[in-house]
Amino acid sequence: MVAPENRWPDVEHALAYLAKADTIPHRAEGAAELVAHLPERVGRVLDLGTGDGRLLDLVLTARPGASGVGLDFNAEMLARARERFAGDDRAEIAEHDLDDPLPGDGAFDVIVSSFAIHHVPDERKRALYQECFDRLAPGGAFLNLEHVASPTEALHVAFLATLDIDPADDDPSNLLAPVEDQLGWLRAVGFIDVDCHWKWRELALLAGRRAP
Repeated sequence: MVAPENRWPDVEHALAYLAKADTIPHRAEGAAELVAHLPERVGRVLDLGTGDGRLLDLVLTARPGASGVGLDFNAEMLARARERFAGDDRAEIAEHDLDDPLPGDGAFDVIVSSFAIHHVPDERKRALYQECFDRLAPGGAFLNLEHVASPTEALHVAFLATLDIDPADDDPSNLLAPVEDQLGWLRAVGFIDVDCHWKWRELALLAGRRAP
């Protein structure tokens, strides 16, 4: 079996993504839904796969007074995120590969992610969900705006067509998992109120809370 190819360490791959990120259909709608599900009071935020920092910025803007940590491992993404938050003490941007256990210690009121976790294998997804649960403060929320698997190959091809992507050019970095599988993994590690709050084709908001 050929090992999956992860293109995300490459700067050129990151630049190609950034060039089209704002054209992804319904992306803004999904991000707005994530913000709508933020807890009323947020002190610390962790953003997994922060990219250029857009989601972390959105969350910190929605919850004035909060501070956050954004993790990524692509050099271009890290540079863009650090530029975004230059002179802004609300955010710390750190290098980290989601294939590795989450770094540091301390609890977060919210852990968010946007189109990043689907790049790790399913076994690592499950382990990462456990780490997120362990790092959340009581009552804290996990909100993952994610690229998920379609139920059938025909639906996957139809989704690619909405993005004008030929199936032959499908990104091998995408290790997609079905919504129901991921909701089950969240419940299994202890999350409550687990649900898919929003979905458009292969884009979905998966969420759960740690009990107070």
